[in-house]
Amino acid sequence: MGSQAPTIKVAVTQAEPAWFDLDGTVAKTCKLIKEAASNGAKLVTFPEVWLPGYPAWIWARPVDFALSTEYTKNSLKIDSPQMQMIRDCAAENNIAVCLGFSENADNSLYISQAIIGADGSIKMARRKLKPTHMERTVFGDATGDSLNNVVDVEGLGKVGALACWEHLQPLLKYHTCLLKEEIHVGAWPPVIPYVAGQGLWSMSREGCRNLSRTFAIESQTFVLHTTAIIGPAAIEKMGTQGTMFGVHGGGSSAIFGPDGRQLSEDLEQTEEGILYAELDFDEVLRSKSFVDVVGHYSRPDLLWLGVDDRQKLPVRPQQDGEVGKKA
Repeated sequence: MGSQAPTIKVAVTQAEPAWFDLDGTVAKTCKLIKEAASNGAKLVTFPEVWLPGYPAWIWARPVDFALSTEYTKNSLKIDSPQMQMIRDCAAENNIAVCLGFSENADNSLYISQAIIGADGSIKMARRKLKPTHMERTVFGDATGDSLNNVVDVEGLGKVGALACWEHLQPLLKYHTCLLKEEIHVGAWPPVIPYVAGQGLWSMSREGCRNLSRTFAIESQTFVLHTTAIIGPAAIEKMGTQGTMFGVHGGGSSAIFGPDGRQLSEDLEQTEEGILYAELDFDEVLRSKSFVDVVGHYSRPDLLWLGVDDRQKLPVRPQQDGEVGKKA
């Protein structure tokens, strides 16, 4: 195993951001990082677009110029003082951080995740390959480099990340397994309990947890299922009454072991807090001895995966003789 210790304490947040307030949410991020570190955690995780909060209005109406402008202005640039504050906080508290954020890249937005080491360096940054349904009214697609979503983190081993419904993409999940992660961060927005006859079960608290838990079993990794909370003020601000983001709550954070068992106790869906667990990496070995979907329990002679993990920029130099070739 790549881990430097037989057991590691991790922390999973369940909290509400300072909605569409970048500086306010950065301050809360640092507060949670310090709290997790003070309780002995070596890794703390945050939900999908924690910074500056999930743009839930998209499920009520596809266009809202005022909110989308505010959202863009409060989205996080990777090379920014706000990101540096989070990196400095990680280093000062000797803890690794997996951060979910709306990335502002020249005012185009992406659903992004970054893994920051305990030294404050950005070990990995990626974008959600394909925003889900109405998310496409706000966020752009990633390119192939975001397939490289697993990285060695000193003291932790191989840590990887996916966002929300990326956990139902079979080829993406298989590729993530091929990168041999040991700790997986599943980042999600607020997700409420299923109500019969309203929407898809797969989009509910139960359905989303099922996807994270299933990935733990499939990949034989520890899965840190990380969700946010939406409160009454945010519902009013975004006008999401009557939608799946119109109910106070949405917190359903959990920690799952490599055989799918839950290692954490639930908080109430409206309760802010941090979940902790001691990860025993012998449990990974126990599970992998029985099933390894990219190792002894695979058939690459019959089924295999093709990957193009190149970054595709809008402008790329073309070499002589390359006319007509695909990028």
